[in-house]
Amino acid sequence: MKKIAVIGEILVEIMADQTGEGFREPLALTGPFPSGAPAIFIDQVAKLGQPCGIVSSVGRDDFGRINLDRLRTDGVDISAVAIDPTRPTGSAFVRYHDSGARDFIFNIEHAACGQIAMTAEADQLFQSADHLHIMGSSLSSERFIEINLKAAEAIKTKGGTVSFDPNLRKEMLNRPGMREAMQRIVSQTDLFLPSGEELTLLTKADNDRDALTELFGMGISAVVHKQGAQGATYHNAARSVTATAFTVDEVDPTGAGDCFGGAFTTHWLRGTDPEIALRLATAAGALAVGKRGPMEGTSDAATIEAFIKHQEEAA
Repeated sequence: MKKIAVIGEILVEIMADQTGEGFREPLALTGPFPSGAPAIFIDQVAKLGQPCGIVSSVGRDDFGRINLDRLRTDGVDISAVAIDPTRPTGSAFVRYHDSGARDFIFNIEHAACGQIAMTAEADQLFQSADHLHIMGSSLSSERFIEINLKAAEAIKTKGGTVSFDPNLRKEMLNRPGMREAMQRIVSQTDLFLPSGEELTLLTKADNDRDALTELFGMGISAVVHKQGAQGATYHNAARSVTATAFTVDEVDPTGAGDCFGGAFTTHWLRGTDPEIALRLATAAGALAVGKRGPMEGTSDAATIEAFIKHQEEAA
């Protein structure tokens, strides 16, 4: 089976036990939970039995250990995760509002994961990989963009493929050179996984149909347009397929999109029919929102299939 690689932050998430605004008073917290969008994505991939690995950095501390223990146990190749002796593992404190909105306090830039580098171990991982998944959350600096682009070029040169989940805000594209960098990544992309308005964000088009035409003209072979509670639609040059979202009780939405992406990318590489792949990925995302903690909701194939069967029987 094809091996998937990803580059990006590994961190812990610590969650407020009560809803409210911010962290301006003492309050009860639960955590640490293993987290980081690339780590959640690759953990979901591993849970499905797909060979995979991550390039990252953690501190020589318990926060790093709980992440590495989880990833290793679930089957992720962590040989390219550096242990930083001087910086702590990244962290995110989160508190939910009653509306479902969230307040975050991050320590990423000055943590170990802010120092990810192209090491010999990373080179070895890319040499063994057939596919690179790029995440917008890991493109926070010019250096990280270049690391992802070099990895993409190396994997594409040997006949591999690239997927890209932009997770971008319009404001990010106003940073000097950011739009050009994103377009360079899109030019290497085979599978594009935008959410909402991201479908048109990196094109000249102002509507979905023209954006798809433009993206296919750039060399992208498949687009999965994620639309939250409205489900997701797969497009290629010949067909479009839509999957409706499952109705579930939401406990914690963090990581749901990463689980969706990990499941869909895995099945896309396996050649699974897009309609089936979409349904499996949608189920993976739905399962993720039912668990508290960003990486707690990753699921194996049997769990995903049992969930779908239960949903179908209850319908």
